[in-house]
This record gives sequence, structure tokens and C-alpha cells, in this order.
Amino acid sequence: METLLIWGITTAVILSILVPYVIRFRRKQKADLERLRESQSLGLRPRAQYPLIDTSICIGCGSCVLACPEGDVLGIVFGKATIVNGERCVGHGYCETACPVGAIKVGLGEIKARDDIPAMDTYNETNVKGVFVAGELGGISLIRNAVTQGRAVVDRIADLIAAGSPEREGEFDVIIVGSGPAGLSAALQACRRELSYLVLDQQDPGGTILQYPRRKLVMTQPVEIPLYGKLNKPEYTKEDLLDTWRRIIDQFRINVRPEERVGRVIPEDAGFQVTTPTGTYRTRYVILAMGRRGTPRKLGVPGEELPKVMYQLVDARSYNDNDILVVGGGDSAIEAAVGLARQKGNRVSISYRKPKFFRIKKKNEERANELIKQGKIKPIFNSAVTMIEEGKVLVKTESDVIELPNDYVFVFAGGIPPFEMLKKIGIEFGGEVKAMV
Repeated sequence: METLLIWGITTAVILSILVPYVIRFRRKQKADLERLRESQSLGLRPRAQYPLIDTSICIGCGSCVLACPEGDVLGIVFGKATIVNGERCVGHGYCETACPVGAIKVGLGEIKARDDIPAMDTYNETNVKGVFVAGELGGISLIRNAVTQGRAVVDRIADLIAAGSPEREGEFDVIIVGSGPAGLSAALQACRRELSYLVLDQQDPGGTILQYPRRKLVMTQPVEIPLYGKLNKPEYTKEDLLDTWRRIIDQFRINVRPEERVGRVIPEDAGFQVTTPTGTYRTRYVILAMGRRGTPRKLGVPGEELPKVMYQLVDARSYNDNDILVVGGGDSAIEAAVGLARQKGNRVSISYRKPKFFRIKKKNEERANELIKQGKIKPIFNSAVTMIEEGKVLVKTESDVIELPNDYVFVFAGGIPPFEMLKKIGIEFGGEVKAMV
């Protein structure tokens, strides 16, 4: 009798723990399945890095789901980890670290099938021998990845030079086009490997970071900067990062020439000619480390040429008591809307062509949702701007065309990448991108 009582109590305790867990698990799995179907119906696909899941060894524990800072990239569907919204992945890699069985890796994935990525081999050398790609141009995101790739590409070039093959001549061993994290890391590694180099950029050092709004937080992971040391903090402001790069440039006397736009890269038998408005340089190798943004993408609507239409927000504090429309649904658009909505007297609307925000970081989503609840941001989903006029903007929705009072329009519709220059060099696109070794 006593044994039966003990077994009964034990069973009751187990059931009291197990049954609620199973119910929660099934509810969560059902919700993940619904989110997956929604993403599929909207045609959402990863743009760069995303988790590559080996379902043969995945145990469906959900550790990767809990570890993801973005919140809804991964889910558990039919007992296995599944990519639910790959567009939200920005390559933090926390899911990979959290997986107890090593079933998940963050890689380039579907980037290999895209026709807007230069064809590269294992070492990120393009089909034009001697021309390498590093950083954002190759489709990767995050400062850590750009730094790692810039360093690795220079190591490959240094090894080729040391091996004496192929024979190339030039004023420099390598010219680096772009002075963002990938380009500057490549320059530092060139110093370490005792290569002669030159960094050219059409703007000041910093790359895409220069376009960020004032005080924007940039998420990163600890990364080793060649010669300099580690960036250890999980977040840096735009200003902190730019100050760090400026100190690095001064400390190591980086040979960088800002505001010198590269016009052409001309292959020669023994190297390359790189031309700019101020001169021509000869080099043995070239690293293309520029960003993908290029020229801001325009809406192509009447009135877009008005002075009140802008494609970048540097300081939200300059705008007060204005009617403002933000166009776009990515992180840049959301950060601009949030920054403007927090200023005194602003009335901010945001027009986005999809039914909800999909591509934004979790923190941005939380900040935006809070301001939407407070009535400081008015989202207009499934919409598109049709006309911009002095004092107003016309926006087409699913059911009507609405007129909004307007003082400023901020457009964040991405950019037109600098592909024309690459095509003139002879670089092909859409080839398989292999893993860096």
C-alpha cells in the first residue's frame, strides 16, 4: 500500500510538471508553424547569413531559439529547429554557440544562388584573377565578419606573393578599395605581413557606419582587430566605433586616401591599373572592400526631387514640430522613425509595402511598437507613396489613396550597389560562394 502511494505521488508530481510543459511546447510549435507559413506566403528569403541546420542531428531542444537576439528567426516545427524568418538574421551566431549537439552553423547559405553577389572561390578571389572581395560587397554582414574576411584575404595574397606565383608587378602589392571595417582590417593585416598597400575611398574612413544616425548602437561580437587588439563590448555607438577606427589609423599610420573615388580597375598582364580623378596607381592585387549601398534607391514618383525629400538621417534632434513621413520597413527606416518620434512635437508616419515589419532587429521592433502604442508613430502598412508635394504626400493603401500633411520625407529604400564598375572589370555574378578556410 505504501509503495502504491509513493508511486502515485511520484506520478502526480511528474504529470504536474510534464503536462503543462507538453501543452506549452505544442502551443509554441503551432505558433512557429504559423509564422513559417506566413513567411513562406510572403516570399521572405534570407539576404545574407542565416542558420544552416543539420536536421539529422538536431534534437529540437529550442536552445537556438532562446539564444537568438532577434527573437523570431528560428522556431521549432515538427520537433526540429527551423528557419522561420531568415530575413531577420544578421549573423550574431549565438544560436550556433547555444546548440548542445552542434547541429547549427551560421553561414552564407542562399547567398550562393543570388545574382547580385560576385562569383568567388574559396579564398574570395573573383573570376578576374588577382581581384578579391571582402566584407559587405560579398553579401556578409556584421563587423566581426568583415574584419575576419579582410584579414583572411590579405593572408591569401601574402601567401601567393611569398610563393612567387603568379608573377605580378606594381607600385603596390595590394590596393584596397574601401575604408570600412573590412578595408581597414585588410590594411592592418597588410602592415603585419609587410606588404606595400594603399587604401582608397570616396568618403572618409568608416564605411557604412558613416551613414548611421547619430548615437546609433551597433551590435557586434568580440573580434580581434589586426595589430590593435580586441573589440570586446557587445554594443558600440556610431561615434565610439568611428573614434576607434580614427585612433587605429593614426596609431599605425594607415596609408589611406579619403575622398578619392576609384573610377576604373584595368587588368594588365602583370597586375592592375587603378584610376581615380587625381591619378593612376599600379598594383599586383586588388581588394574590393566597398559597401553595397552605393547610390540611394529612389521611389520614382512625382515630387521626389523636392528639397524636403532626404535619404539619410544624421541628427533627429534637428527636427521638431514637423509632419514627417518615413518610407521603408528595414532597420534604418525604423531607427529614423523612432529617433524623429522622440523629438518634441513631431508627428511621424511610416509607409511600408508589406503587412508588418519583418526585417528589423528585436530592439528596434520593441522601441517602434512602444511608440506606436503611444500614438507617436503611425504605421501605414501595405502602402506606397504615389506623389510628393509641398505641404503634403499622397500614399496609396489597399483600399484608398490618403493625403498626409507633410514637411519632410525620409526614404530608406536601400541603394543601388556599385556593380557597374565591377562588371567593367569583368567580374561575374551569381557563382557559388564557398566557405572561407
